[in-house]
Amino acid sequence: MSERNKIMSIGIIGSGAIGSNFARALARAGIKATIANSRGPESLKDLVEELGPSIKAGTREGAASADIVLVAVNWTKLPKALAELPAWNGRVVIDANNPIEAPLFQPIDLNGRASSEVFSDLVPGAKVVKAFNHLQAHLLSTDPRAEGGRRVLFYSGDDTTAKAGIGALIERLGFFGLDLGPLSVGARLVQFPGGPLPVHNLVKFG
Repeated sequence: MSERNKIMSIGIIGSGAIGSNFARALARAGIKATIANSRGPESLKDLVEELGPSIKAGTREGAASADIVLVAVNWTKLPKALAELPAWNGRVVIDANNPIEAPLFQPIDLNGRASSEVFSDLVPGAKVVKAFNHLQAHLLSTDPRAEGGRRVLFYSGDDTTAKAGIGALIERLGFFGLDLGPLSVGARLVQFPGGPLPVHNLVKFG
C-alpha cells in the first residue's frame, strides 16, 4: 500500500462546531477516529452515540497520539489544549483554527503573523497542514456533492507528504481538495478573518 493510500489513525482535539462536524464527515465515510475535549470522554457520550461505532470518545492525550490530529479549539484556549501532550515527532497536525471566537467575534491581534505560524509554535515537531477551517462548519458534514459537483476544501502546508495525506483524506470524504501551496501563502488565504477565501462555498464541476 502506498503512503498516499495508507489508512492512518485520526484524532480530533475539540468537539465544537468544526471538530464535531469533521467527526460527522468521517463517520459518514466509515473512517475511524477518536474525539476528545477538555471536559473528558463522558461529556461526548451523546455525540458518539449519534455518530456510530467508527467514532469513539477519548482523552486529549489519546486523540493526540494518532497519526493525523485535527485541532479545532477556541483560539485563546489553544495553549492549554495543546500543553503537556506527547511529542509530535513528525506526525501530521491539521490546523483547523481561526483567530476569532464567540461571543464577541473580535479578531485576535497576531502582530502581523499568520495564525498557522502561531499555531505551529504550539505543536513543535509536527507537520502542520491548514485545512477544514474555511467553510461554515455545518457544510463539512453535509453531502459534498449536494450542488451537483464536489464542494471544494482548501489545504496548505510545508511538507509534501503530509499534504498528500490530507489531500487523500479530503478526496475520500468526497470533497475536491485544492492545494494552496506552503503555509506562508495558503494559510493566509484561508485565515478567518483576513483571508479572501473563508465562508465561500465553492463547487468543482466536471
